[in-house]
Amino acid sequence: MAQKGVQLDRETFSCSICLDLLINPVTIPCGHSYCMNCIKIHFDEEDRKGIHSCPQCRKTFIPKPVLEKNTMLADLVEQLKKTGLQAAPADHCYAGREDVACDFCTGRKLKAIKSCLSCPASYCEKHLQPHYDAAPLKKHKLVAPSKKLQENICSHHDEVMKIFCRTDQQSICFVCSMDAHKGHETVPAAAERTEKQKELKVRRLNIQQRIQEREKDVKLLQQEVEAINGSADKAVEDSEKMFTELIRLIQKRSSDVKQQVRSQQETEVSRVKELQEKLEQEIAELKRKDGELEQLSHTEDHNHFLHNYPSLSALSESTHSSSINIRPLSYFEDVTAAVSETRDKLQDILREEWTNISLTVTEVDVLLSDPPEPKTRAGFLKYSREITLDPNTANTHLLLSEGNRKVTRMKQQQFYSSHTDRFSDWCFQVLSRESLTKRCYWEVEWRGGEVCVAVAYKNVSRVGSLNECVFGFNDKSWALYCYSNSYQFLYNSAQTVLSGPRSSRVGVYLDHRAGILSFYSVSETMTLLHRVQTTFTQPLYAGLYLYGDGVTSELVKVK
Repeated sequence: MAQKGVQLDRETFSCSICLDLLINPVTIPCGHSYCMNCIKIHFDEEDRKGIHSCPQCRKTFIPKPVLEKNTMLADLVEQLKKTGLQAAPADHCYAGREDVACDFCTGRKLKAIKSCLSCPASYCEKHLQPHYDAAPLKKHKLVAPSKKLQENICSHHDEVMKIFCRTDQQSICFVCSMDAHKGHETVPAAAERTEKQKELKVRRLNIQQRIQEREKDVKLLQQEVEAINGSADKAVEDSEKMFTELIRLIQKRSSDVKQQVRSQQETEVSRVKELQEKLEQEIAELKRKDGELEQLSHTEDHNHFLHNYPSLSALSESTHSSSINIRPLSYFEDVTAAVSETRDKLQDILREEWTNISLTVTEVDVLLSDPPEPKTRAGFLKYSREITLDPNTANTHLLLSEGNRKVTRMKQQQFYSSHTDRFSDWCFQVLSRESLTKRCYWEVEWRGGEVCVAVAYKNVSRVGSLNECVFGFNDKSWALYCYSNSYQFLYNSAQTVLSGPRSSRVGVYLDHRAGILSFYSVSETMTLLHRVQTTFTQPLYAGLYLYGDGVTSELVKVK
């Protein structure tokens, strides 16, 4: 009995928030006592509501109570500690703030171990026993402890909702079925649950099947990534090997030419030096002969002169200087010309083949969930977009007409109001009014000269150097330059010469999300000129650049 009394004392002097003996106890207006720190934290959490309540009896206080230490209670707690107060037995599992409390416990409540949907109420082990012993209660539906039992009570009639109205798709009580839901299709909630459980099972099977399919897709995509990476790595490795072989071959040919030139140089220099030595010997002989003749000319003895003159006047065979053909600075120029011709031919081959290589690379496309790029003009026209030109961006030498779809370059400046978006100086360009962010297609037709068909970000520079504002010479624009007999694609000043049938109309296909930009030559058929695969980070705008006065270009209406 003494032990039981000690347990009672501990319950009496314990804080219902921290479930431990009171520390600095305070008593609020309703009479319940708590640790000062525990109730302070509780009130602080309720500050945003403006109403404060007791954690036990739920009585509300306005304004927030002033907390003052209960010295008498504090002294009692200290005295109880000195008497050797013991902890409550382990089987007394009290309900904390996050636990479901037994609805039938008085004083400090124990944790509920079951909730009854029929009562509805929650019970600790002791108070649940009648549900196991009493025959009428054995039929009640017991579930895991729940704080949401009130959701099963009809707010109008305070009855347990055991019926489901299929007409209104809501749970109701028996009174509701005879009143507001009279004549509706109603079934027991358990029966509806059984039907819904069957649907749930089917849905779960569908979800699980989709999960398996998606997991399979993910695995396939991972294999695709590995295949793409492997193929790309092999292509890079093989390309590097072939280009290395090509470089090695060129270096060898360069070495061969150098060796041949040096060998021929040595041969020719040797021949020249041999001839030079002969001439120098002849010069020395002639100087000696000239000296003897000079000496003979000064002798006074006539007989001596006549005797020696025949032998001294005879000359050896001369090296004919007329056989020496001097070609200043023109000995190996033909070699340079031949190498230059080879270089030009190689550059032409590389340029033409590079276009094919580039197109082959950019045409690599792993089509996943996105629709593929159209293959026919009819397919492209499904994404046709009517685009107009923005007068606020037009250079002052450009005249807009046809509802701002046609532009002509004029010799005279046009009267436009000042605008920060306008291209100035020699940037004879204009942007579209509409931004392009989805899949779209448009066609451009021109006459009278050469044009540039482009797309650009809105923040492309309006003034400045070539690399700042002209389409294709910066990293904010992609441009197809259409010349009289060729095409050229530019991005960030990198040029790609293109081949394709000459036409006065170009089709432009854009898939902004997929990062695809394609240019087509349009006549009776469509021929791909160039395709870009990149990542667009901003909305794009169609752009036009006109070469020469009188050139016109139009964003045509396609059907």
